[in-house]
Formats: sequence, structure tokens, C-alpha cells
Amino acid sequence: MKMKKLYLVRHAKSSWDNPDFSDFDRPLNKRGKHDAPFMGKLLKKENVKPDLIYSSPAVRAITTAQIFADELDYPKKKIVESISIYESGIKELEEIVQKISEEHKSVLIFGHNPALTSFANHLGNKFIDNVPTCAVVGIEFDVKNWKQVEHGTGKTFMFDFPKKYFQK
Repeated sequence: MKMKKLYLVRHAKSSWDNPDFSDFDRPLNKRGKHDAPFMGKLLKKENVKPDLIYSSPAVRAITTAQIFADELDYPKKKIVESISIYESGIKELEEIVQKISEEHKSVLIFGHNPALTSFANHLGNKFIDNVPTCAVVGIEFDVKNWKQVEHGTGKTFMFDFPKKYFQK
């Protein structure tokens, strides 16, 4: 069996300063711009080398994905944007994961709550009450291909987030 690793990453903290921006267009705020590179560096220290990065195209999510890509030496132009991540639920996220090509062993998905928290609990073996902004949930699967990833097949090996390191 080959091990597959999935990292679910919630976008970094976004700004609500401009009421004219739609939810989709909200940018990162100051804290988000601080937390995203920090968490990207943390993954690099853990030797995370993504074969594939998927992201919601919402500004706050794709910006977070691009910052992580920089930290992880992943080409930004290779980030796959998927609108189905933006307003997804468990079913849509599972469909995305099950369509990942077999040769990819390490995949990051950048998205939103409540879907990411629900999905982490759907796949993994540790209950997570809430995936906060810029948090990373790592789940590994003892499967040959991503089609075999489904409810309860994963082992949650990581749950990390900026507030563990920066108490406000």
C-alpha cells in the first residue's frame, strides 16, 4: 500500500473593512498576511512537499494558497482553482479528492468553513470542533489511489493553527 496525505487548509483571516466587497472578493487582513507565511514555513519544516495544490478561487483562499506555495517552493501557476470548493460541502470535497491522479501523494486543499471542519471530521479519526483561520489539518490514508478515500478511511496526524503560537 502507498500512503496518501491530504492537508486541509482554511484560508487566513480576511478583512471585513470594505462593505462594498462581496464575500468572494474579501482580501486577507493584516493578521492573515502574517499567519499565512508562518503556517507555510511550519509545513516546510515538517518536510511537506505538495504534489498538488487545490484552492477555492475566492480572493482570501487563493491568496492564502499562493503564500503557502511560495513557502513550499510550489509553482503558483500550478495551483488548481476549483469553484466547487468555494461553496462546497462534504460531497463536493470528496468528489474532488477522489478524482486526484494516483501519482500525487501529498495534496493541499485551501477552502472555507464550515465545509473544511465537516470534511476533516468525515475523513479523519479525531474530532475537530472547529478549524480556525489558517489552520492545517493533515490526514493520511493507507490507500493505493484517491478513489478509495471516503468516510472514516483517514488518520488525522496534524491539527495546527496560528493561535497555538500567537496568543492574542
